[in-house]
Amino acid sequence: MCSAVRATLLAAFAACIFPIGTAHAKFVFWPQYGSWWSDHAPLRHNHQHRHAKPESAKENQPQQTPKGPLQIIISIADQRVSLYDNGTLVARSSVSTGVRRHPTPLGVFSVLEKERWHRSNIYSGAPMPYMQRITWSGIALHAGELPGYPASHGCIRLTNDFAIRLWHLTKRGARVIIARQDVVPVEITNPHLFVSKPKTAFGSPESPAIAVADNSNKTATATADSQGAGSAPSAVAPQKVVPISVFVSRKLSRLFVRRGFTPLFDVPVEIQNLEEPLGTHVFTVMESENEGSAVRWSVVSIPEQSTSANSAKQRKAPKQQIVESVPSVPSSHDANAALDRLAVPPDAVEQISELLTPGSSLIISDYGISSETGPDTNFIVLTH
Repeated sequence: MCSAVRATLLAAFAACIFPIGTAHAKFVFWPQYGSWWSDHAPLRHNHQHRHAKPESAKENQPQQTPKGPLQIIISIADQRVSLYDNGTLVARSSVSTGVRRHPTPLGVFSVLEKERWHRSNIYSGAPMPYMQRITWSGIALHAGELPGYPASHGCIRLTNDFAIRLWHLTKRGARVIIARQDVVPVEITNPHLFVSKPKTAFGSPESPAIAVADNSNKTATATADSQGAGSAPSAVAPQKVVPISVFVSRKLSRLFVRRGFTPLFDVPVEIQNLEEPLGTHVFTVMESENEGSAVRWSVVSIPEQSTSANSAKQRKAPKQQIVESVPSVPSSHDANAALDRLAVPPDAVEQISELLTPGSSLIISDYGISSETGPDTNFIVLTH
C-alpha cells in the first residue's frame, strides 16, 4: 500500500517539474537527415524560459553537418518555420511572430550574429536564449513563449528544443526568408543563370583581382584576403571558401556583389520593360550530387500579396486559430521570366562565374537595398 502511494506521489511530482509542451508546437523530424534531428526525442517546451543553462549533455550533443546550404523559411500565416538543407525539407516547427503594432518584417535576410545567452537591449533585458540576429535594428530568432498566435515585438520566437538544435546547426550568413504565406524552394534551370568556371583557388597569390568599371568610369576592386607575413603557402593551408551574394534591383537598375558580408563591386544592368515588376526571387547554388557535375540552382519566389486583405483576415480569425496555407510552389515561370529580362555586363558575368560556389545566391527584386544592409550584413531586402 505504501509503495503504491509513494509511486503515485512521485508521478505527480514529476508531472509538476516537467510540464507538458504547448499544444501548438509541431515537429517533423526527417530520418534521412541523421542523428541530430531524428534520433533525439523533442525536449519538452517550458514557457517560463528561466535564464538557466540547460544540462551540459544537451549542449554537447553531436552536431549534424548540413549537406548543402541551409534556408530558414518562416510563414507568417501559418506561424511556422521550415528548415531546408540543400533544397530538401528536413525539419519544421511552430513559431510566434510579431503583433500588428510590432510586425515581423517580410523579405530576405541572413543570420548576422549568434549568441547563446542574449538579453534584449530594447525590452528591459528580456532573455532571448539561443538568439540568431537577422537585423541590427532588433529582429532575431530565439527561444520564447509560443501561445499559438503572433505575440512578439517583431522577433521570431521558436520552441526551446528547435531553437537549440537550429542554433547548433547554422552559421553566420545562413539564409532566412520571411513571407506572408508558406513558400518552398524548387530546382530551376535557365541559360541566364551564372555557371561556375574552372579556376585556380580563389585567395591564392595567383588569383586575379576583381575589377569591374561602372558608368562613371570608376573601378571597384576586390582582392582575395591576403595571407599574414610568414604564413604557410595556400597549397598547405587553403583558405576558407566564402559564398558570394548577388543582388539585382529593378528600382536601382543595378547589380551588387558581396562575398560574405564584404562588398565587392556593383555595376549597372539593363532590364527589359523596366516599368513592369520582376517580383522577388532568391536563387541559391546547391551542393552538387556528383563532383564535376553542372551547377544546380534552386529558387524561392516570394509572392506579392495585398496587406489589407490579409489584415482583414487576421481581424476576423480568432487569436488561437491558425489555418495552414498551401505552400506557394513557384511554377518557375515568373522566376524564369525575371531572368530572361536581365542583361548583365559580360565582365561582371565573368567575375561572378569565377567566384561561384555552393551556397552562393542571386536575389532579384523590384525593391532597392534596405537601409538595414550595412558593412556587417549580407543583402537585406524588405518586401513590405
